[in-house]
Amino acid sequence: MNHVNLIGRMSSAPRIVELESGRKIAHFTLSTKEMYLDASGKTKSRSQWHQLSAWGRWVKVLEELGTVGMDLAIEGKLVTRFYSKDGAKKMRSEVEVNDLVIL
Repeated sequence: MNHVNLIGRMSSAPRIVELESGRKIAHFTLSTKEMYLDASGKTKSRSQWHQLSAWGRWVKVLEELGTVGMDLAIEGKLVTRFYSKDGAKKMRSEVEVNDLVIL
């Protein structure tokens, strides 16, 4: 099962790209924070940054409302895309948004 749930803060403004087909995709970054105890018992935090993409109605929502620092809950799936840039093959793994809630 490929299922991702994230609650975090939008750490980059959505970058909207219109494809040749006319469809739009929004790319943005979400940061999440994890709390844990270190070996001495002190509480520490660790941040992770996640690359996300959104299609369809979510592009419009992100275009109109998406701002850096906004808290979001995301439900989606992990996808890997392959593409060529400057003659080199590249790979990008990201979370594709199925549902989004502004917190």
